[in-house]
Amino acid sequence: MKASIIIPVKEINDFLRQETIPAILSQTEKDFELLIVVDKESLEKFPKTTILVDAKKSGPADKRDLGAKRAKGEILAFLDDDSYPDQNWLKNALELFKNNKGIAGLCGPTVTPPSDNLFQKASGYVWSSWLGSGGAGTYRCLVSKRREVNDYPTVNFLVRKEDFVKIGGFDSHFWPGEDTKLCYDLVYKLNKKIIYDPRILVYHHRRAVFRAHLEQISRYAVHRGYFAKTLPKTSFRLGYLLPTLFALGLIGGIPVSFILRPLWPFYLLTLSFYFLLLLITSFKISLLEKNLKLGILVGLSIFVTHFTYGLLFIKGFFSRKLRR
Repeated sequence: MKASIIIPVKEINDFLRQETIPAILSQTEKDFELLIVVDKESLEKFPKTTILVDAKKSGPADKRDLGAKRAKGEILAFLDDDSYPDQNWLKNALELFKNNKGIAGLCGPTVTPPSDNLFQKASGYVWSSWLGSGGAGTYRCLVSKRREVNDYPTVNFLVRKEDFVKIGGFDSHFWPGEDTKLCYDLVYKLNKKIIYDPRILVYHHRRAVFRAHLEQISRYAVHRGYFAKTLPKTSFRLGYLLPTLFALGLIGGIPVSFILRPLWPFYLLTLSFYFLLLLITSFKISLLEKNLKLGILVGLSIFVTHFTYGLLFIKGFFSRKLRR
């Protein structure tokens, strides 16, 4: 089974040169091609690599669709330019595809690289800790047991080309969120499976807290809120709703409790319990990393992430449509 690895970028960058491409060329599985889709022509050349030019300079979804049209492989393997795969990533994935025709897609953990700095690692722990992700996506950023899933990001996602073509590829109206729509169509329109396997491992650099991290979180929150309304089978879940309940409770708890005095002890107890969980999470990470500063930074990052995500989830939920 030949694989076509597809990476959408604006231009060839240092992540690709120094990490992503070397890691791909070092795969134990050698039957693949690499397609990098860029905005403008590049004179750089890499082994087993074709550089495609997206003349429209469109978004990631359109670039991935362009790569898929030119792909020669049975399997389309999507990565981001700030990620790099474990050396057995492709080998493990192709073995799973060969053994089960009912599998349309495969995915695996995207862990924080050891080389990330303190602020990137703090972002990584927001994603990988149970409290940070609300239990909704911990396995995505932490090596966990094998399971069946119905939603996964394209930073580490492989799909049979024939199934990809059947559902019309990505819905380029959404970014982020095109991957959520793709997974929804594979599972609920084709009635196929998407399997998460810990052996399909990718390293993914994080956006540093606070600004870059929150900018990314804001985009995810708006789209997840919209999908909670339009694609409830994958997105209307307690883990995605909890930050909204927290943000509304934090803002409205004091005035409501002031009016309804019997609620005041309950409000204080709930808030105290949340901050206790934050303290425990920070303490555990401090011990694990032997770095008190990182533990404190993670606690602050989780709090700000929950508040930001919670408010913007509401915005997405009540949006009639999303701007491209």
